[in-house]
Amino acid sequence: MIASIHSPRLQNPFSVTFRISAAGSRRFSRSGALEFGRRRMEWFRSIGSGCFRNSESKSGLRVEQDSGGEDVFNVSAVNSGTPPDHLVIMVNGIIGSAADWRFAAEKFVKKLPDKVIVHRSECNSSKLTFDGVDLMGERLAEEVLAVVRHRPEVQKISFVAHSLGGLVARYAIGRLYGHSSKLDPLVHHGGLLSEEHTKSLMQCLERPYEARLAGLEPMNFITFATPHLGSRGHKQLPLLCGLSFLEKRASQTAHLVAGRSGKHLFLTDNDDGKPPLLLRMVNDSDDLKFISALRAFKRRVAYANANYDHMVGWRTSSIRRQHELPKSNLLVIDEKYPHIVYVEQETRDNDKASSTDRKQTGNMEEEMIQGLTQVPWERVDVSFQKSRQRYVAHTTIQVTSYWLNSDGADVVFHMIDNFLL
Repeated sequence: MIASIHSPRLQNPFSVTFRISAAGSRRFSRSGALEFGRRRMEWFRSIGSGCFRNSESKSGLRVEQDSGGEDVFNVSAVNSGTPPDHLVIMVNGIIGSAADWRFAAEKFVKKLPDKVIVHRSECNSSKLTFDGVDLMGERLAEEVLAVVRHRPEVQKISFVAHSLGGLVARYAIGRLYGHSSKLDPLVHHGGLLSEEHTKSLMQCLERPYEARLAGLEPMNFITFATPHLGSRGHKQLPLLCGLSFLEKRASQTAHLVAGRSGKHLFLTDNDDGKPPLLLRMVNDSDDLKFISALRAFKRRVAYANANYDHMVGWRTSSIRRQHELPKSNLLVIDEKYPHIVYVEQETRDNDKASSTDRKQTGNMEEEMIQGLTQVPWERVDVSFQKSRQRYVAHTTIQVTSYWLNSDGADVVFHMIDNFLL
């Protein structure tokens, strides 16, 4: 049965097709849902265009609306003979927006004006974050391709994502893996290559074959407080205090609060009888190369709150088993980065969990850990225990709003100072 659904929030509603299965479950058709999300985002922008006007500061920093998001760059550097060649894609979390990365993006460009262009993604903002990791990932992949086509000078790409945005970014890179958009001769000028695209094409052809994302060289994949193992049980959603009856109830009702994203986070989705999406995202599939894409990056880094994050637990955000978490006597205070308490350099999981670990964490969680740690990760543990902002640690780690989350600035600086260019 086919039903046409209209959004009551729009004056000019857009239709989107739903497929109603025999079991009564609903899911978007991919093309219809992507188009609906794109048009809805365009409409939101049209009624609030004053918030998205291009702006330029006295320091030469410019914020420019582009390809469904906002580009942040140094004007002089971009207009120079050797413009920045490193594109940094910043992805927001649930109920977030491009504005969540404003502080980090500006600090990034001020510190590395001739090295990076930062694109703050906007294709999955506000209630669009309830659409599910897969649909959001498809939208992000399309947005990235649009940015790359618009900026032929970029040669490298990195992702920086917060919370749910880390899962969305992991899905998007699986879609972008091996995609050579920079070699597409039909990008501009009615099928004719511009001078910049011709130069870019020749450079790509001269290089030996390497794994590419959207035709670019993958460099850093960085997540902040991302629930890589989902939010299902075992204190992965600390707000529930580890109470089993609350965790069980949350799994049953998450979709009522967060839509398809809730199902994905609590591993209750069962599309076409397939395993939960997060479980599938720890390996390659026929058309989505999730692990190959992660492996293509020079670095993979997981920043995780060790305490006071009520939304995402320490284990799920650092991709560890319980016994692998650093003990309190190992945590240190760094004078330069006072809230960075432990740094674990790139490690690959060669150990199998004991039978006790399997019993405590469950098979799906163990399978996700083993899948994701096929590639090495850096772990950076963060603690705001002595901060007055500790109760909002989930947003402080990102500095979502400087006046509320300013204590997280050193975490952002740590990320920038260790960024691989």
